[in-house]
Amino acid sequence: MNDQDILDLAQAAGLARDWVSAKGEAMQVAPDALRKILEALGFPCESDEQCRDSRHRLAKLQDGDRMPPLLTGTIGEPLRLPGAQRLAGKPYRIELEEGGHLDGRFADDAGAGLELPAIDHYGYHRLLAGKEETTLAIAPPRCFGVADALGAHPGMPVDPRVWGLGVQLYALRRRGDGGIGDFTGLAQLARSAAAHGAAALAISPVHAMFSADVSRFSPYGPSSRLFLNALHIDPASVLGPEVLAAALASLGADVASKLSRLEQDELINWPAAGALRLSLLRRLFDQFNAAGDEREFEAFRARSGTALRDHARFEALHAWRLAQGESGDWHSWPHGLRHPGDTAVEEFARSHAQEVRFHEFLQWQAARGLSGAQQAARAAGMAIGVITDLAVGADNGGSQAWSRQEEIINGLSVGAPPDVLNTRGQSWGLGAFSPHAMRSRGFGAYIEMLRATFAYAGGARIDHVLGLGRLWLVPHGESPVDGAYLQYPMQDLLRLIALESWRHRAIVIGENLGTVPAGFDRTLSQAGLLGIQVLLFQQQHGRFLSPSEWSRDAIATTTTHDLPTVAGWWQGHDIDWYAKLDLLEPGKTEADVRQGRMQERAALWRALTEAGQASGAEPEHRAGSAPLDAVAGFLAATPVPLAMLPIEDALGLVEQPNLPGTVDQHPNWRRRLPQPVESVLDQPAVAARLARINGQRPSKPSTGES
Repeated sequence: MNDQDILDLAQAAGLARDWVSAKGEAMQVAPDALRKILEALGFPCESDEQCRDSRHRLAKLQDGDRMPPLLTGTIGEPLRLPGAQRLAGKPYRIELEEGGHLDGRFADDAGAGLELPAIDHYGYHRLLAGKEETTLAIAPPRCFGVADALGAHPGMPVDPRVWGLGVQLYALRRRGDGGIGDFTGLAQLARSAAAHGAAALAISPVHAMFSADVSRFSPYGPSSRLFLNALHIDPASVLGPEVLAAALASLGADVASKLSRLEQDELINWPAAGALRLSLLRRLFDQFNAAGDEREFEAFRARSGTALRDHARFEALHAWRLAQGESGDWHSWPHGLRHPGDTAVEEFARSHAQEVRFHEFLQWQAARGLSGAQQAARAAGMAIGVITDLAVGADNGGSQAWSRQEEIINGLSVGAPPDVLNTRGQSWGLGAFSPHAMRSRGFGAYIEMLRATFAYAGGARIDHVLGLGRLWLVPHGESPVDGAYLQYPMQDLLRLIALESWRHRAIVIGENLGTVPAGFDRTLSQAGLLGIQVLLFQQQHGRFLSPSEWSRDAIATTTTHDLPTVAGWWQGHDIDWYAKLDLLEPGKTEADVRQGRMQERAALWRALTEAGQASGAEPEHRAGSAPLDAVAGFLAATPVPLAMLPIEDALGLVEQPNLPGTVDQHPNWRRRLPQPVESVLDQPAVAARLARINGQRPSKPSTGES
């Protein structure tokens, strides 16, 4: 075994030795780093024997003589079948998902491979040929789009130019929320935003967290992307205000006052507020068991199947292990508990049936809450409604990694190589799907996740959409610089996304920020998947691009949760944080950064002025002086189909939700909005700002008719 053996095996497994940095530098992954990643992928290469065995198993996975369990294709295009030479001249039948079938016969000559004629129905169809069968996932040529959401019909020219707000769901404030934003608050904000003309309301991820450890609250580090965060349930929505009042009283005289104090806090106290909410929900669950109508709950359990069962069992097991003072990471659990199919797990579930049922109950209530918010948004007139956020991965020690461990890689973390924003690289502690397992298992876990993402929404944002083509994976315990890119079946994944987006009639947005490979954005555009254009990054050669220069193939936004707000950027508040926490780019002093910011501010003011959104002298660089109205108008003037204004910029807030590179040094994911949801958009300055956007982006798009 030598370095060349490792490199050859890495190439066969889809690992790239060569890559290009954000600065355009040619980089190479060391053979030893590749060896560690290969071992985590299940293809060890420590010895000649291991390398031979790994090559053999890889070749078997990629065997061209076998029909895979699922093939993706596109409406109107012939579909080539791999590994089907033995079917030459034989008849076949395609059973269409919606009913009916298509019969045919393969060509006698299989020298160039066999292909099926174009299928004009999208869906999951079954191909039957002799004793073989496979699923054909036939997708529309592009994702469901903004124009489709607005009611466009084939041949009807539509110029969609609508807008929406972006919010951190946990930040929403309303009376009675107990200190954490909830789905009731989301529904209220949706109605208010719709009244101001918004067509969409994008939210932070609401994936399931660890209910037994409420100190873990980063929305991008969930336990499972298949289920929802129970802490966003409004207890009053479960059985009504009167039953809630009785539950509060049963917990003690001081609980109501504690909740009231938590509601007033500027920052969320996740441990305190989360524990109280779960205590309330337990009392309500007991009441439901005693007197509730279980028909809807049982129907939800039946629809959710084994995925819900496994998640609820994990939650119960996780809590039980922590209560015993043991590790919550399932990798260290006794062998009989490390897999959902183990007998010991079944025995635990029987002896803790009510605890497992409680976690199923929480998911039912969370689903009702998010679904209700989307229904409220659509009823209020939003063409799109709630846009959910799909995190790039789930915690390696969480529910999804435990229940879907055959598809999720053990021992590697999703991350990113060093770039302009994160000069030391990143390792997020999140698990990734194995592309090899995806193919061999018919993409089942991936499709399951897509359906969970679209289930209660009018759209979805895919975090780090670059991962559709490749992911930077880092061995556990290693530096992010010792990671490597692993290739993924991008065209298959894009087709599945398009198919599910049409089935759910939901738009798709991809967060394509960072080191973007050449041609990647064009591929997204062809698939109808909208990228993201951020004002702060829309610069070339020392100037900001004018609105007309922005692409129509992406949404527009002022900033993201990981970047400074417009007000914070304008006064340099983010630089204050970077300097204080030693997060400045290596080689640059605070003075250098502030000088660069002064030049950027001048460039932005010129762009705002040239676009007719501002006039006069550049405003001062202090609190309250940022040109928020001009920036909002500038954003609205771009030709994008959907302009998204983060609520922090609608309100003119200075602090950003998250500061990358920090954990406890900055109050990440804890900031609450200063006003309650029912009135936060109605302040005169805010309402005027939204009206300015709405004036350029009316709810009813142009149809090209005179």
